[in-house]
Amino acid sequence: MQKQKGFSLIELLIVVAIILIIAAIAIPNLLRARMAANESSAAAAVRTINTAQLSYNQKFSNTRGYAATLTALGPNGVAVPCVPDPVGLAGDCQIDGTLATGTKGGYGYVNAVTAGGGLNVAYTIIASPTTLNQTGTRYFCSFSDGVVRASNAVIAACTGAVTPL
Repeated sequence: MQKQKGFSLIELLIVVAIILIIAAIAIPNLLRARMAANESSAAAAVRTINTAQLSYNQKFSNTRGYAATLTALGPNGVAVPCVPDPVGLAGDCQIDGTLATGTKGGYGYVNAVTAGGGLNVAYTIIASPTTLNQTGTRYFCSFSDGVVRASNAVIAACTGAVTPL
């Protein structure tokens, strides 16, 4: 009788079971790490938008005030490298094109302005996870004071009552 080479069915089943156990431990940690990275990116994006809004307001303080849309803060889509639109409508090159679309890194961004005297005198930016408990669990917001705030509940209006980061 010849000796057979290879692995037995039991040995293969044991290896597969070990791999499945390791995957069951690792995958939830990977998903939590990805959510934490998305949340960190969202907070940084809100800070970036704050800086862009302040710069835009300083540049167009007599004609526009704050940018009415994220697109106005983004690239103009024509020139590479980006050349700011002198009137601030087609893009001021303050933020990247992905963020200017309103969605980046598992979060959606909404920019709202308050008009007064023919100018945009205040803004509010709210970042929400695109899929709650998959891309993130926290909401972020900021308004004209430049402080980034976070909440575990949906943010309808960014006020001083929302916890600052």
